[in-house]
Amino acid sequence: MTAALANWQLDDAEDLLADVEQEPSPYVAADPGADAPDDAPVSLGKAWADTLRAELLVRRLRVAGFTLVGDPVTGGDSSEEALDLHAGVEKLIDGDGGGEDPRAESASRAALAIALVRSAKAAFDATDDDLQRAAGLARHARIELLSRRIDAAMDEAVEAASLLDPVLPPSALLVDTLGTLAGVLADLELMPLALDYQRRGHEVAITAAAEPGTLGPDDGDPDVLVATTATSLGELCAELGEGLLDDGVPESAVPHFAEARALAEQALALLPPEHPGIVTAQVVHGWALVGLGEHAAAVGPLRAAVRITSATADRAQLASAQLALGRALRRQGDVGGADEHLVSALNLATEHGLPRLRRAALRELCTLHAELDDAGRALPYLQAYLSDELDRVDERRTRWVELFGRRKSLLETERAAGQLRRQAYEDPLTHLPNRRYAEARLDGLLATGGAPALAVVDVDRFKTINDAFGHPAGDAALRTVADLLVDGVRDTDEVCRWAGDEFVILLPDTTAEQGERALERIRRAVATYDWSRLGIDIPVTISVGIASAARGDDRRTLFAAADGVLYDAKRSGRDRVVRLSGVTQTRAPGTSPLDALFGPPPSTGPADDTAPVESPEEDDAAVTVAAVQPSPLDPRPAPSETAAFAPVLVDPPLGSGTPSEPLLGPVLEPAVVLEQVPEQVVAHVAAPRPPAVEPEVIWATGRTTEQVLALVREARREHPDRPALVLRAAAETLVAVASEHDAYTTMDAAAMAAAVGPLPEPVGRVHVLCAGGADGPVAAEAAFVTRIAGSEVVRVDDVAGSRIRGLLADGSLFADADCLVVVAGMDASLAALVGATADVPVVAVPTSTGAPNAFAGLGALMTMLNSAAPGVAVSAIDNGYSAGVFAARVARRAMTTARP
Repeated sequence: MTAALANWQLDDAEDLLADVEQEPSPYVAADPGADAPDDAPVSLGKAWADTLRAELLVRRLRVAGFTLVGDPVTGGDSSEEALDLHAGVEKLIDGDGGGEDPRAESASRAALAIALVRSAKAAFDATDDDLQRAAGLARHARIELLSRRIDAAMDEAVEAASLLDPVLPPSALLVDTLGTLAGVLADLELMPLALDYQRRGHEVAITAAAEPGTLGPDDGDPDVLVATTATSLGELCAELGEGLLDDGVPESAVPHFAEARALAEQALALLPPEHPGIVTAQVVHGWALVGLGEHAAAVGPLRAAVRITSATADRAQLASAQLALGRALRRQGDVGGADEHLVSALNLATEHGLPRLRRAALRELCTLHAELDDAGRALPYLQAYLSDELDRVDERRTRWVELFGRRKSLLETERAAGQLRRQAYEDPLTHLPNRRYAEARLDGLLATGGAPALAVVDVDRFKTINDAFGHPAGDAALRTVADLLVDGVRDTDEVCRWAGDEFVILLPDTTAEQGERALERIRRAVATYDWSRLGIDIPVTISVGIASAARGDDRRTLFAAADGVLYDAKRSGRDRVVRLSGVTQTRAPGTSPLDALFGPPPSTGPADDTAPVESPEEDDAAVTVAAVQPSPLDPRPAPSETAAFAPVLVDPPLGSGTPSEPLLGPVLEPAVVLEQVPEQVVAHVAAPRPPAVEPEVIWATGRTTEQVLALVREARREHPDRPALVLRAAAETLVAVASEHDAYTTMDAAAMAAAVGPLPEPVGRVHVLCAGGADGPVAAEAAFVTRIAGSEVVRVDDVAGSRIRGLLADGSLFADADCLVVVAGMDASLAALVGATADVPVVAVPTSTGAPNAFAGLGALMTMLNSAAPGVAVSAIDNGYSAGVFAARVARRAMTTARP
């Protein structure tokens, strides 16, 4: 039954399921008798039958073009409407499966599948048998994957992995569960994890086959079990090797192909001559030979495998054989044969929901046509491949990191998941959490209403250490400082490396005064450490600034406060700890640039601000200054030389002082001079919002592909934190850019543009309106640039003629939009019409398309410039780039200022 479902032999699976539903599940014992004890295990036979029936229904839905929840498989770009699941439920209640209406039948199948899945999950959740529950969860993860419910599939797979304890005894069910989970992980493109689970399944199969009595009569031939797991493991090894070849590291791929070859040969030696698994093992063996460069030896067996599988109904096996043969022919130089088999593999993989085979076929076809300099044919394959690849990188891997970080019970998967966590949240030098983790964690602490303290730690004169003793010594010093920081804090505190020689320490539910005591101990430990053992013969010290959260603080303001007092510590001579409390605004005595804001401390005699906090002298010397926001009823002290500028920062006068607008605040003495306050204090108090990271722009017009690639490399090297945006590029240039930077590339062929590097999270929403088809390239450019510049984009095309009235009437053009971009040439008046109707800013982009007498866009430009409609800004002719950047800035500002 499982094999029939996996091979998409749905009619055969239907017949087999009719027998399964009448018998107990082969995975559990029969139901206990009437005299069985109350705590006897409950049979999961019905749960397994429901699971298999649900998977069959989901696969039939997939063939019909729908997912489990009734959405079209092709996603949001499809004109197909979603299924009406309520109608499907009514059909089931009435006993009518849909009759002759295919959509009604599909809706009934979807409704029934959802009910079966919920029923089976409840039964598996109620059992105390961890292996049974893990097996059910792994199968349900497969069902969710077929339905393209990626988050749900990840949740099920994580839960299954947490139940697969390493001490579970070997059994056929354990082998099957490990293999199913490995297949799910591989489809999620988490190959290292998939390889670990499949390898464990192969080892369990070998152990079970070697121990008498482990496998029952219903488990089949032990040699076949070992051969099947060897074939699956070999397939994953070959797939991992192929990925390394694509990444340009063939020397790392060779061991994986060699292991795949050995595993396939082991399977071929164990399987009986007529066993259907022979063909799968031959495909894996041929794939491994291709990866090892033995193309001629691989082609013959692969052609035979294609012939055999073509005569069967095993579509997945046929797609795999076609893909392997296409690879071999491409590398042999047989272009026509390779294209034929690769296209066939792509069609089969797309039709039957085989994402890994689909991505591999797309990449092979793109490479094939790129090698032939046929950019026109390579580009569609490349776009489809990058779409899948970006979806994998941006959503699936990030989601898995978060899931594995929250689940401490994943024993066997912790090592593999650690690699993913390190990529996202760990600093590779010190193995501390990195800045990304610190920001997320601090946001979480503040969001829950906590009052954490934040310490910013900086290694004094670290550049001197690098210059005098070399970067290896500097790296060793940073690692040692990190260890001393971790050793000196509580278990609940978290030390993170922020950047360079700067660290941050998160101190939950801690005041700055309490944190100061701990950091003073750490400061002394660093200062007294024997640095000569690292070959450093000069003192190594740290400076620390501490601030505690006040009401209304967010991550940025709290860090700015701590960073400001760190500057105070640096100015005061380094090798010291300075605190700033958000509640009491107390400081240790000493000269500080912030004294201009808070007022100087009263004179209490000289004090040593490096003395331990625990000492009575320090406690006596602590100074409390006036509240930042004094009561307006309190008498205001006379301005002094050092504090005269503080009222300007705290209570600026309101009004201009004219008879029509009298002053509503205190009048300052004319002697107040702005220069009396250091610039860093003003910056610290004002805390301006950091500018958004916008892309580095590279215009491809008039440049060769090599020149564009060189400029992209330079931009990525100098600004790794922002994308490099390539505009007005030919198809061959886009192919070259995407081929060089692979999954880090976002591309839009219609816009003739590509972006290489991390994309910002979208803030705000921009609607791009296109008057006619001829204006499409400029509209595509504006939309693409808007997204790369950091805002969400909605395209609305063909907004002209009779459609304008209806679109303006229902308000859909303006709903949830923070800015509108109107691209028009011959219909240039559209910008004025939208501007007069909309209540959001409008950016008008004239285009050079339209009537012959439009003077290359000058007519459209003049129409837009001379419009009396308010709220409309006009860009240059055909300048979608400027419009996109401007609209994104407006949308971002609208979100940060107008919306909560």
